[in-house]
Amino acid sequence: MFKLGFGMPEVPRDPYYIFLLDDDVRRHEWFKQRFAKDHVDIAETVGEALELLKSASYDALFLDHDLLPEHYHAAEHDDEHTGYAIAVWLAENPNYQAASNITVHTRNADGAMRMVNCLRRGGRHADYVPFPLLTQKANIMAHL
Repeated sequence: MFKLGFGMPEVPRDPYYIFLLDDDVRRHEWFKQRFAKDHVDIAETVGEALELLKSASYDALFLDHDLLPEHYHAAEHDDEHTGYAIAVWLAENPNYQAASNITVHTRNADGAMRMVNCLRRGGRHADYVPFPLLTQKANIMAHL
């Protein structure tokens, strides 16, 4: 069947180490299911995120922007309590998570682009993939 192109052999791989910054418990469950064979660390706040990012190495970082309900439709930036604070920290600390693939997955496109631009100015490779489109990216990662 494989020779005919009807199947892909299951290739064993080491688990990925995934970091998730997100305050939505439903998304936590989605990541746990999607990366069931991998190690997933979850932070809901900027403080929790900094602790984890300073103490472990990750293959992939998934960052949300709006971490509290009051940020979702805020007229002003609250950079200290959003994923943008982590983007700034990563941009200013290139020795941490240097090899990590960074994906900003927020539905807040303006916040996402600010984060991505900040990370890129800091020499990081970062992409914006809105959460509804993450399934496709996660499927690609699972087959690497």
